[in-house]
Amino acid sequence: MAEEVKQEVKPEKKNVLGTLLKVILGLVFLALGVLTILAWRRDLLMVIKGCVGPFLVLAGIITLAIAKE
Repeated sequence: MAEEVKQEVKPEKKNVLGTLLKVILGLVFLALGVLTILAWRRDLLMVIKGCVGPFLVLAGIITLAIAKE
């Protein structure tokens, strides 16, 4: 019978610095997003109100397409 050759499993080194940089960058983007929402909350509400109509039209079309089948 042939002998099985066991390959040693080498533990992968994790790039801690890269992960830390990604976490910090994510937190910066999160903070900028929150600040932007606070600064432009009236404009954001206007955009949301403007999207309600088209959203309802799209929901109606999808519902009719499902009911047709």
